[in-house]
Amino acid sequence: MNEPIIEINQVTYDYPDRRVLNNVSFTVEQGQFLAIVGENGSGKSTLIKCMLGLLNPKGSIRLFGQNQSDFNDWWRISYVSQKAASFNSGFPVTVAEVVEMGLYAKKGLFRRVTKQDREKVKTALETVGMWERRDSKVGDLSGGQQQRVFIARALVNDPDLMILDEPTVGVDQRYVKEFYEILEELRRDKKRTFVLVTHDIHFVSKLVTDVIHLVDGRLGCNCGIKEYWELDEQTIRSLYPVPGRVLVHEGEGVQ
Repeated sequence: MNEPIIEINQVTYDYPDRRVLNNVSFTVEQGQFLAIVGENGSGKSTLIKCMLGLLNPKGSIRLFGQNQSDFNDWWRISYVSQKAASFNSGFPVTVAEVVEMGLYAKKGLFRRVTKQDREKVKTALETVGMWERRDSKVGDLSGGQQQRVFIARALVNDPDLMILDEPTVGVDQRYVKEFYEILEELRRDKKRTFVLVTHDIHFVSKLVTDVIHLVDGRLGCNCGIKEYWELDEQTIRSLYPVPGRVLVHEGEGVQ
């Protein structure tokens, strides 16, 4: 059994007008590639915010074996959200400077950037194919290019856990496949753990090891990816409330 990275125990969260998460419990172990899926409004983003300590839910959350309230090594966790759509294009910062910001959680805000730090920045930007644009202003990039820079910033600190909230929104389709191949290589070679919010489980099914499916804030399904594709029709209908037919495509997929 691998080390538990995230332990969610009976987590419940209420907004003023409704309950968004309802008694959710699961564990993420080292090396897992977990996909969190569900309809819009099912609680996916709220769950991510609870993991990151941005919201204070009922229940308990443990990170790397520690109670979240006692956890201080936040540099071990990186987060990529749908930033490209909301980024302030007038902010005067270069691509390399944005990626350097990812180092501050570990080294501190006022420490000098070293030669080794610059090598890390270069490696991260090369990984996402943006090294040649290192001196460009981020505001001059396309939305897809900006998101690639934010992904590099998440990689630069060599985190143990990467939490990604639909990270390829706005990224050119020709790059999406390459991006997920990079994530799979990182997970396989370095035992890094991934939590990915996605609406396209079919596209990433070959990368994912496990699936959490939220339905109206509750845990509708928690299983391996193989078991997910083999769910019975009654369970599938409970996960997808929109009326329709259940079709099996080449033994792995539901539409």
